[in-house]
Amino acid sequence: MRKTSRALLAALCLAGPTTARAADLDYDFLRGPDYDPPVAVTAIDWSGVYVGGHGGYSSAALGFQRSYQPLIIQQTHNSTAESDFGASNLLTSKPRRVGDVSFGGYAGYNVQFDDVVLGIEVDYTSFGRSGSSSDGISRFKTNSLGYLETVSLNGASSTKINDFGTIRARAGYAFGNLLPYVTGGFAIGRARIADGVFIEDSGYNATTYNANQALTVGKPAYVENFGYRAGTFSQTDPTTGVPYSTYVSKSKTKTVGGVALGGGLEYAITPSILLRAEYQYVLFNDFDGHRANLNTVRGGAAVKF
Repeated sequence: MRKTSRALLAALCLAGPTTARAADLDYDFLRGPDYDPPVAVTAIDWSGVYVGGHGGYSSAALGFQRSYQPLIIQQTHNSTAESDFGASNLLTSKPRRVGDVSFGGYAGYNVQFDDVVLGIEVDYTSFGRSGSSSDGISRFKTNSLGYLETVSLNGASSTKINDFGTIRARAGYAFGNLLPYVTGGFAIGRARIADGVFIEDSGYNATTYNANQALTVGKPAYVENFGYRAGTFSQTDPTTGVPYSTYVSKSKTKTVGGVALGGGLEYAITPSILLRAEYQYVLFNDFDGHRANLNTVRGGAAVKF
């Protein structure tokens, strides 16, 4: 019995220090370093007012097909040149395309609904390029009055697009910092036009002239004529006469309206600094027989408040 008690006491003495040491062990190293949650990215709020500037390249298609019509009608109305020849529709200058650097500014206001962004924007673009075209034609035939008539036209026309502005609705869908969008609205511009036409309209009584040419005896009859300079017309040979040449022209600055369509991408570097790339198409209404449309590719930067 005494031997058993000593053995149990020795076992307890040995176990005591071991149990204490185990309790003192720190197992924190098994959990690894403290957990750091990811930093939350601040969401961009596209709502608000913004103001910026843009620069790029504009290409203008200019048409002149009916630019001479008012000038020619002014001289040929109520005449056989118009009724028999349709003189006002004879000149058809070819269109021209011109391009150059353009620049300006823009401002707008956005409202955001979840990821949908709606807004309105106005912009101004300075362009200042011009294009010109010319045409000439001559026609002759025996008109409805029996005169052998000749109509000759030579014209030149030019259009200069000084500048233009637009007011457009804007709709986009936000992907965080990126906003693709489309726009549509109205455009207004200033255009300088200049048109000029040289007009010759002359004729003579071909029946009388031919009869005179067939004479072998007797005095030739007077050959009725119009549109020749005095003192140059031969009674027996009106073909030697020199026709009058009339020049008519106009030059003025026009304010013209139209429509504007486009689209682009906007990127927010910060909640208040925005960059964009944009395409814009502007189609103006016809003005005094002139036509114009513009395609513009540009980049811009804005500050949002």
